[in-house]
Amino acid sequence: MNIDQNIYDIFIVGGGINGCGIARDAAGRGYKVFLAEKNDIASGTSSGSTKLIHGGLRYLENYKFNFVRKSLIEREVLWKNSPHIIWPLRFVLPYHNDLRPAWFMRLGLFIYDYIGGRKTLPPTKVIDLKDDITGDALHKHFIKAFEYSDCGVDDARLVILNAVDAVNLGADINTRAIVNKTEQINDVWHIHINDNAYPDNTGGITRIIKSKILINATGPWIDQLLNKISSHRYENNIRLIQGSHIVVKKLYDHDKCYIFQNSDGRIIFAIPYNHNFTMIGTTDNDYFGDPDHVEISEDEIDYLCSTASEYFKKPIIANDIIWKFSKLRPIYNDSDGAAQKATRDYILRMDKKNKGSCLINIFGGKLTTYRKLSEAILVMVESVLGPKKGAWTKNAHLPGGDFPVNGFDQLVAASIIKYPFLTKLFATRLVRAYGTIIYDILGDANEITDMGIFFTNDLYQREVDYLIKHEFALGAEDILYRRSKLGLSFTIDNIEKLENYIARKINHADALNMM
Repeated sequence: MNIDQNIYDIFIVGGGINGCGIARDAAGRGYKVFLAEKNDIASGTSSGSTKLIHGGLRYLENYKFNFVRKSLIEREVLWKNSPHIIWPLRFVLPYHNDLRPAWFMRLGLFIYDYIGGRKTLPPTKVIDLKDDITGDALHKHFIKAFEYSDCGVDDARLVILNAVDAVNLGADINTRAIVNKTEQINDVWHIHINDNAYPDNTGGITRIIKSKILINATGPWIDQLLNKISSHRYENNIRLIQGSHIVVKKLYDHDKCYIFQNSDGRIIFAIPYNHNFTMIGTTDNDYFGDPDHVEISEDEIDYLCSTASEYFKKPIIANDIIWKFSKLRPIYNDSDGAAQKATRDYILRMDKKNKGSCLINIFGGKLTTYRKLSEAILVMVESVLGPKKGAWTKNAHLPGGDFPVNGFDQLVAASIIKYPFLTKLFATRLVRAYGTIIYDILGDANEITDMGIFFTNDLYQREVDYLIKHEFALGAEDILYRRSKLGLSFTIDNIEKLENYIARKINHADALNMM
């Protein structure tokens, strides 16, 4: 067993948005950081969201005004710092005669517009669905709607870019690293991890990492980790809420989103997805199974199809589904009420039994507030280790986001001028994923053949090589469903070709490192 004699300031378990956000913030302040993720970065909750940076309009109904305000303020901050992976969206909320009254919806949207200090996004307006393109896809009895602003996000890339920046700032990020055991010895955590293990935790290399602070950012697995920590036994700290989505062929020919009310008090979204598809979700159901094996249920499929069909003229049935995904939201277990009413805010708990070390547990949270959560965690870290540099992420771009908040189209145009072999669709995808890093990936390419091996659907060797070298990609799924959203257009043969190339590339790199 290998024992690393270095002592880290912070050891983070979990490579979702909270773990990677904390790693970036802490490394940028000068702390020595180690992060272990048992699978791929963003492979859990963080890649299974509805892909929004938003305040949460429905939370106003539960009087969560402070939470909504905090989220809306962050919406502006995150968009400014990540204009490649975050973009403005307009949402159409049809008025349903039998549900919430119009005055109530108008009041909620007025509050939503102004409670968070909206600056750049356009305000709410009332639209006549009989004369607006957004009414074409809906049943004719929907004649009025409210249109408001929020932001979309590539959720997995938000996590990955935080991890990339953390590495740039000196953090040690490790994927496929399973924590088996932890113990405190002389005010120092000794964390036993298995590197490069198989999913059943066999194989790999076992080593011990030492750290002053241990942060449990494992989301749905938080109680499982707590039960591996010596002298700590916790159960039922979190309530697991299953959120499932379906993806179908594009249902309409405009770029706006829909938010639909249902008679059970829930809402679902219909959102343009990857140009050719529409994503519908989410559900809110309590989950009591193994967090590693969550799958969308038939009841959830029926619920999403029937709710969407109540609004769309074209009925949606299970056979229309091209892809479906389901993840768990770890909600702090503070009530037994309806799942959709449970708090989405985060709860932080510090266990400081010894003077020089502590355990910090994270319960809940959401994409939109991850940066504020990270800052709150660093306040706790400073109380143990002492302060270093101050808070810094509010005005710091994520990698590739160093261009004006409304400069996306200009960057796409500039990319096409520099690389004339790019189609507009190809350039748009690359800029949406990488921002200004597109120039690092394409480098000195003068024609399409300089991009190397072609896999399919505008995925070439240069991009794959970049993702392996700089973004922790170790398999086809990592690239197709988290680094990009190209998986829906890949055949089994395409996937096998990509998988074989990645394996050869990694094995070759490993062989060179051993020389």
